[in-house]
Amino acid sequence: MRTDLFDLHRGDTPLLISIPHNGTHVPDAIASRLTDEARRVPDTDWHVADLYAFARELGASMLVPTHSRYVVDLNRSEDDVSLYPGQNTTGLCPVVRFDGGPVYLPDAAPTPDEVTARVDTYWRPYHAALADEIARLRAAHGRVVLWEAHSIRGTLPFLLEGPLPDLNLGTASGASCNPELEARMTARLQAQSTFGFVANGRFKGGHITRHYGRPETGVEAVQLEISQRCYMDEATFAWDAARAGRLQPLLRTLIEDAIAHATGDARRA
Repeated sequence: MRTDLFDLHRGDTPLLISIPHNGTHVPDAIASRLTDEARRVPDTDWHVADLYAFARELGASMLVPTHSRYVVDLNRSEDDVSLYPGQNTTGLCPVVRFDGGPVYLPDAAPTPDEVTARVDTYWRPYHAALADEIARLRAAHGRVVLWEAHSIRGTLPFLLEGPLPDLNLGTASGASCNPELEARMTARLQAQSTFGFVANGRFKGGHITRHYGRPETGVEAVQLEISQRCYMDEATFAWDAARAGRLQPLLRTLIEDAIAHATGDARRA
């Protein structure tokens, strides 16, 4: 399903990959109010849909928005409650970039009414599609794993103290999935030595992981935040085929493991 807001590929396995920060489009009426730096949409999760393109061949569903997080952040709750109280972060309609600089020109930030309108126009359709696809897969298979695919620059002093590990697994500290799935992902990451990783470190999972991950209802959710140095040039935002080629086999194995876990659970249900 393609709309002007998102692209939904419907697969035939109990796995859905959501990539809420892959979009880059900013409507002209908003873009004209952004700073020069923000118009480059630097805080995009660049190329993540390309990084996981193989997952469609494995039967995974995939949901990818068209619009930038600067329009509205699809991985924040609509009430804009901070996911990380006491730490620097960005909001539902960000006014600060990840480097601490302004998103908007002076006096051009969105009003509360505009934020509400953006939620209605962009946020709700994405979440409706997400919920509907989860329901479709759960009805077909009994269970479903939601994989939240993200990436971020590996060094961001405004948000992070020191460099971020290569791979950052988040399960809301174990609340968004069954222990078996977290253990399986962790064991897979521990078995390799190419990429450093941490589980439930700085990134424990955003709103989507925390909201939809309800293992007691048959819906498990995990988030993987990837440091962009692992597959691209962070300065130019350019895809690096050699780096990506080293990372994708591990990602493929993780996705295969997640599908096997979901399928196995469905058969036992």
